[in-house]
Amino acid sequence: MEILESIDALKKALVPIRRRGETLALVPTMGHLHEGHLQLVRTARQWADRVIVSLYVNPFQFGPAEDFSSYPRTPEADAAALRRENVDGLFLPATEELYPRPPEAMTFVEVPVLSETLCGSFRPGHFRGVATVVLKLFHLVEPDVAVFGEKDFQQLVVIKRLVEDLHLPIQIVGVPTVREADGLARSSRNSYLSPIERPLAGALFAALNEAASALERGLIAGDEIASKGQKVLESKGFEVDYFAIRRLDDLGTPGPLERRLVILVAARLGRTRLIDNLIVQRD
Repeated sequence: MEILESIDALKKALVPIRRRGETLALVPTMGHLHEGHLQLVRTARQWADRVIVSLYVNPFQFGPAEDFSSYPRTPEADAAALRRENVDGLFLPATEELYPRPPEAMTFVEVPVLSETLCGSFRPGHFRGVATVVLKLFHLVEPDVAVFGEKDFQQLVVIKRLVEDLHLPIQIVGVPTVREADGLARSSRNSYLSPIERPLAGALFAALNEAASALERGLIAGDEIASKGQKVLESKGFEVDYFAIRRLDDLGTPGPLERRLVILVAARLGRTRLIDNLIVQRD
């Protein structure tokens, strides 16, 4: 596996891949890799001849009071895990290269409407930062395929819209969420949970499952199901940002006959903000 610490090194590494006519998959990450990330890598290998993983903690998707400075960074362990997965290249860009100008003079990318709801309403500017860095990576790597986890479902929808609107020749592949034994979605931020909080965190997935069952039965209106889910989590000590039922494809408010739905939740347990979702296909 090549360690690529500059844009020039990345470009040189891509030349022989393109010359041989091999397909290329990109897996963008912020590092501190866990089994969920590795599943993205394995999926990428199924879609392309070569796999590049990027590891970059992007400051422009963190708010001023968020955890950019404390976000877990484990590049040596990450590189070792990726070598075991036979990744072809690990791209470790420096902020000075990706963002050569001060923020007030930089070009940013906006995906309106989709970026302003759910997590976007609680984390203003977050998806602008995501869309901007992902588009930069797409232009630098020029992948045939890019792989993202469904745990960050709103992010996945935003990126699909970005690719569609800008006519980028990239196939976006979503990978189902990898979970712990109690259903908690694998996340780098799970390491923030205290020994007391961790056993409580599985309640998030349990609440999603209960809401999904109610939706599938069709016995209760969606807003009542969402309200009940939020109250259940609050009773267990969560501070809930939202518990919402949306259309699967565009995260809009569903009508009563909508069949393709997604239940999304964001809630804090102590200092840890957890997000999760569950897709529901009604008959």
